[in-house]
Amino acid sequence: MAADNRTIKELSASGMDNAAPLCIQYPVAAQGKTEEFELKSSLLHHIPKFHGLSMEDPNKHLKEFEVVCSSMTPVNVDGSILKMKAFPFSLMDKAKDWF
Repeated sequence: MAADNRTIKELSASGMDNAAPLCIQYPVAAQGKTEEFELKSSLLHHIPKFHGLSMEDPNKHLKEFEVVCSSMTPVNVDGSILKMKAFPFSLMDKAKDWF
């Protein structure tokens, strides 16, 4: 068996070419809005978490997620794209595995 002498950085970067695409397809930003922005830690800190447990209500999670994202969307950013980029950060445990 041949030794693999690549660095950790090389190994992690090489997998990206063959990685499955994300299930979220980002739309083109609305006119006058940008799709380029940084998700601030203050937003991510306030996003409700969904673990996928039987006692959790996914519809309630989505409503709470909508309220938080809508209230924290910067003026020049497309809100739909912000929500799509922030959504994976709202999932934990079983829900994240499912995603």
